[in-house]
Amino acid sequence: MTICAAIQMASGPQVNANLLEAEKQIADAVKAGAKLVALPENFAIMGMNEYDKVNVREADGQGPIQEFLASVAKKYGVWVVGGTMPMAAHADNKVRAACLVYDDQGQRVARYDKVHLFDVSVPDTAEEYRESDSVEAGEASCVIDTPFGRLGIAVCYDLRFPEFFRPMTRKGLDIVVIPSAFTSKTGAAHWEVLLRARAIENLCYVIAPNQGGFHVNGRQTYGHSMIVDPWGVVLDCYKTGPGFVSADVDKSRLEKMRAAFPALEHRRFFCE
Repeated sequence: MTICAAIQMASGPQVNANLLEAEKQIADAVKAGAKLVALPENFAIMGMNEYDKVNVREADGQGPIQEFLASVAKKYGVWVVGGTMPMAAHADNKVRAACLVYDDQGQRVARYDKVHLFDVSVPDTAEEYRESDSVEAGEASCVIDTPFGRLGIAVCYDLRFPEFFRPMTRKGLDIVVIPSAFTSKTGAAHWEVLLRARAIENLCYVIAPNQGGFHVNGRQTYGHSMIVDPWGVVLDCYKTGPGFVSADVDKSRLEKMRAAFPALEHRRFFCE
């Protein structure tokens, strides 16, 4: 068994302040025994407007946010799934929402760019979001080997697209990490049920760090970061404000469950 942690933040517009808070939560999670920690979407910046992140975007392989992720992974000897951070895009006025994964030696082992962008009007509210105005979509999913099992990555709005996850199971998915910044309204309606559904239908662990609280820009995010087991049981949940959840991820239990309940082997239709 391996203890994994999902870190919850209420990030603001100052990158340095957010990195200090992230390191504090990482240190606390490691003290609790975590060998893998996952940060939420936009952990490094939640700007006053959607374009603030463009001003701090980094080239691939260099920049203070990437240096931070590598350094804390090595310092604490922990695998770090770096939520999302703004990386250079093809368009000068946009970013890639990139999730970078570092091993416990501080070496980068994966990058996933958010595929599905949140362009919606929330029903029965005045809330509107047009993420594609400032973010350039990624094109591919990501599943990698780790000491804890085969790990896949999805980000926030990706959660609503079950067909995005199904091909990951054909690549041996054991754990999926879903860094998010769910709004208060959509989170209250759908967050838990979507996380549990993805865990159940794919017979995998779900680690879901979320933004949670009131932000300087006036936005409110839902929180309730959680870890869900392959049977859909919520192992730990942290409702609001900065903090973390942690739980054992047991690959042997996962394998026994899949052997006893082989739903993935019974599929008749496949998503490519």
